[in-house]
Amino acid sequence: MILVDSCVLIDVFDADPQWQQWSLDALQAHHAQGLAVNALICAEIAPSFENLQGMQSALDLVHLVYAPLSQMAAFLAAQAFTLYRQNNGSKPSTLPDFFIGAHAQTQGWAILTRDKARYKTYFPAVTLITPDTFH
Repeated sequence: MILVDSCVLIDVFDADPQWQQWSLDALQAHHAQGLAVNALICAEIAPSFENLQGMQSALDLVHLVYAPLSQMAAFLAAQAFTLYRQNNGSKPSTLPDFFIGAHAQTQGWAILTRDKARYKTYFPAVTLITPDTFH
């Protein structure tokens, strides 16, 4: 299974002129492995839609399944955030990327993303599918 980061979905749903094609190609190429989203990803993509039904229809079109976050993933996200703050991170609350990275790590999943820096730093064991690794 591959957790699809919100940036990839926003590229597709909002027709980003620079990244839409790469994101579509990546989704298509990895479809057979199974593609998932979680609550944080849904919250980040929700502004692209007028209602929940529209968002769900779009997710269904790209064959994404909803995977809930576990308590262990939430705990791991908080640990990553603590490390981030110790490294002089400026955000006052746990970032969505920490929940997404922790979710992927606890499940043993890869992440399809264009934003690799935080994942690479705080979740180095997670396989990342990025423009650098997928062309």
